[in-house]
Amino acid sequence: MNDHLWRYDKILTIDQARQKAEELRNAGKKLVTVNGVFDLIQAGHLDFLEEAKQQGDILFVGINTDKSVRDKKGSSRPIIPQDQRAALLAALACVDYVVIMDGAYDEEPHGTFLPAIKSDIHVNGDDHGQAEIWIEYPKMQELGISAYTVKRRPNLSTSEIIEKIKAI
Repeated sequence: MNDHLWRYDKILTIDQARQKAEELRNAGKKLVTVNGVFDLIQAGHLDFLEEAKQQGDILFVGINTDKSVRDKKGSSRPIIPQDQRAALLAALACVDYVVIMDGAYDEEPHGTFLPAIKSDIHVNGDDHGQAEIWIEYPKMQELGISAYTVKRRPNLSTSEIIEKIKAI
C-alpha cells in the first residue's frame, strides 16, 4: 500500500475513527455515517454519498470486508478488494473518512461502527425500506442517531452492471 498518498490518511481503524469522531463532536461538527459494500463504484454511489454528506459536516463511510461480501453475495464478489474499495472511497471529496468494518458482529453497522462514531445522522438508500425496518435502527434509537433516506437512482446498481458485463 502507498501510505504516502494523502487519501490513505482518510482510512481509519475503528479505534482511530472513534477518537476522530469524538474530537469532531467536541469541535461542534455534525457527523454523518453510511455503510455498504461499495463494489464497482458508480454514479449511484456518488449520488448517495454526496447527498449523505449534505446532511452534516463530516461523512464517515463504513465498508464491509471481502469475507462478509462473499458470505452475503457469493464467492464471485466483491469484484474490487476491500483495501482498493477503501482507497477509491477515500479519494472522493465528499467522503471524509473510511472504516473497514471488521469482525463478524462488526460487519453490521450496529456492531461497532455506529457505537464508535455516534453520528448525528445515519443514511441509507431507499432500497433498505423505511428506517424503522433497518437492521441498525434499534441501535440508532439507543444512541440518539437520526435516520435519513436517499432515493435510489433507477437503473444504477453494481449487480445490474455486473449482469451487463456478463452478457457481453
